[in-house]
Amino acid sequence: MKLISWNVNGLRAVHKKGAFNSIFEIDPDIICLQETKAHPEQLPDEVRSPVGYQSYFDHSKVKKGYSGVAIYIKNELNQKVSKVEYGLGKAEFDQEGRFLAVFLDVSPETKSIVLINCYFPNGGGGETRLDFKMKFYAEFLKYINKLKKSGHSVIFCGDVNTAHNEIDLSRPKENEKHTGFLKTEREWIDEVIKDGYIDTFRFIHPETIKYSWWDMKTFARDRNIGWRIDYFFVSDDLKNKIKKAEILDNIMGSDHCPVLLELK
Repeated sequence: MKLISWNVNGLRAVHKKGAFNSIFEIDPDIICLQETKAHPEQLPDEVRSPVGYQSYFDHSKVKKGYSGVAIYIKNELNQKVSKVEYGLGKAEFDQEGRFLAVFLDVSPETKSIVLINCYFPNGGGGETRLDFKMKFYAEFLKYINKLKKSGHSVIFCGDVNTAHNEIDLSRPKENEKHTGFLKTEREWIDEVIKDGYIDTFRFIHPETIKYSWWDMKTFARDRNIGWRIDYFFVSDDLKNKIKKAEILDNIMGSDHCPVLLELK
């Protein structure tokens, strides 16, 4: 199973640039997009319903052109979808369209694999938003741990908006007091890993320096001054199924690049 995750920073903009089709050329089974900034009815047919795929969208309820996530699943795999959840189930976290969970019944002998696509808050804009981000983190971890405890396998991906370790950003010392690399944010990722989830890129590439986001205002991508803040995590029961994990930094169209996961 081949999966792609990409913060597109505006799905309509990526489509106009011609970059939307580039991820379909990789022939993924599942595509997870974040920061779509669009309601489904605002999208052209070829974006809302690509040939061969079923699509699911969660969008902001508080303002248009903000946040939003989407999942595209190949039709044959979509037949195994038993349930879709839109949001964490708490209004305070579900107004901005940040969360989709798809339950895949891939085997009659086991419980569903739950694929979660999430656009995590970035914590910028003062203490209130950082507090919201940390509360969202806590609620998210509670959600996936409940799934794991009940016997489900878990895959979650998206823009986590935090670089875990110094290897994951160009200038760690300069950013120790900036959101995205604060001690409290990084400790949450420590907790995720402690609770039995694997950062698949680091599992395959323990010492590789590669980034998934660059600041557009400073043309940081030209100099590769970036951050690795886009992830695929899997629950530890899927460890032996991890085949490939890559950062596709050759694909343009957004301030983020796609990340890829292949499972056996």
